[in-house]
Amino acid sequence: MTNASAGQIEFPVQKQLEAYNARDIDGFMTWWANDCQYLAFPSTLLADGAAEIRERHAERFKEANLHGVLLTRVVVGNVVVDHETVGRTFPEGPGEIDVLCIYEVEHGKIAKAWFKMGERRLHSGA
Repeated sequence: MTNASAGQIEFPVQKQLEAYNARDIDGFMTWWANDCQYLAFPSTLLADGAAEIRERHAERFKEANLHGVLLTRVVVGNVVVDHETVGRTFPEGPGEIDVLCIYEVEHGKIAKAWFKMGERRLHSGA
């Protein structure tokens, strides 16, 4: 890794979050490396490569309640750690979930990402 600034490291993470919230699959995928890995924390591979990440999110982007709210962000070296609350449409109904997102950034793209999910909270009336 070069001596990239924290702003340069967090830029692709911020841009993919914005595209996620816009449900813009092409904009979202711009920020993922072709050979990226997408994992459930700590080591369960959920998607291997950009094509699998695209497939996983194309369906998710159809959810009416999909929206990530950034609560905190920390940048250390080439790693960005976000704490988000994500609105989703679960099989049981609309709700939200806290997610810890860990992104490893290389050459301006997300090379690897881990996600630690909290407990689902259904909205009242669901």
